[in-house]
Amino acid sequence: MTSENTSVGEESVESVTPSELKARIDDGEDVFLLDVRSEDNYDEWRIDGETVESVNYPYFELLDGVPEDLLAELPDDRTITVLCAKGGSSEMIAEFVQEEGYDVNHLEDGMNGWARIYEYAELDVDVDATVAQYRRPSSGCLAYLVVSDGEAAVVDPLRAFTNEYVQDLRTLGAELTYAIDTHVHADHISGIRTLADDTDATAVLPAAAAERGVDYDIDFERVTDGETLTVGNVEIEVIHTPGHTTGMTAYKVGNVLFTGDGLFTESVARPDLEDPEAAKRAAKTLYESLTEKVLPLPDETIIAPAHFSDAATAQEDGTYTAELGELKETMAALSMDEDEFVEFVVADMPPRPANYEEIIAANLGRETPDDKAAFELELGPNNCAASEEAMTN
Repeated sequence: MTSENTSVGEESVESVTPSELKARIDDGEDVFLLDVRSEDNYDEWRIDGETVESVNYPYFELLDGVPEDLLAELPDDRTITVLCAKGGSSEMIAEFVQEEGYDVNHLEDGMNGWARIYEYAELDVDVDATVAQYRRPSSGCLAYLVVSDGEAAVVDPLRAFTNEYVQDLRTLGAELTYAIDTHVHADHISGIRTLADDTDATAVLPAAAAERGVDYDIDFERVTDGETLTVGNVEIEVIHTPGHTTGMTAYKVGNVLFTGDGLFTESVARPDLEDPEAAKRAAKTLYESLTEKVLPLPDETIIAPAHFSDAATAQEDGTYTAELGELKETMAALSMDEDEFVEFVVADMPPRPANYEEIIAANLGRETPDDKAAFELELGPNNCAASEEAMTN
């Protein structure tokens, strides 16, 4: 599982790839992590899991070796994986730990490598099409692929993973017809323009999202509530569900509802990222969207959101979806009256996503970060949901 890496010292220290580490966590192995990033970075964003134990000790406090207080916390009966931001510091610190007699490796490419993990799984849904969910474990971002009769659409694609979508389309023998966003994202750089350039697909935005001042260097299609997009043998219905943003729009294909950031499997949207001063008004709009557009749908409707958080529970196949009827029974926010809902949603919102203003500017077309800068802007958690506390009945 590990591959040998040449270290800066006399001894060699092994490395583990992000995918290998993720597989160990998914398999339920006991994993011990020594995270040598700064305390602030660790508190904001780290690798978690039911079988994961981690200790944070900044690398600059380890340059002269491993102190006694840290040695007392390190296990001697399992492998220690040292990680940092990019993989360089962790290799050096892992060497120090190895010199103390511990079984140790380091995470190749660090948290940057962790952020490049992207997983694909096809959903078991009642649709005359292949519907797949993409998962980015590092940030909880979700995207979707719909393939029918040689045509395809991607919903909420990430620019950083354009090549993955294109490769999967080749594998499935489909041409991309549409690259669709549910809204102007605040946590990652959208891939609709890059996909449109690379595949000749049509980029699609909700008309209400475009009204925020979108300025793209390509043509794109605006869609409004009630319209449909045809992909092979299926139609994708456009359902405007404002609240998280004024442009927030869900897309329905068969019994699957791509809810974007309007409704998650563990929470509802936060309403403050577009206009913090209007959060209460947006929360009221979100309530209306949920009660008038989403909750009346059949209980068998599969909710397929654009994000998941640590509070979300994956299905047996690893995907993050849920039947609407189940959410009605388990999510307290969906049974609140309007006043209670609004007060609850705005009462305890988490920190805003890192660099969200710059990311929004890029997604509006006002800024043009290159690939490296775009990737670095979106590192960290998404934080697009309202607080998960007391969300469940």
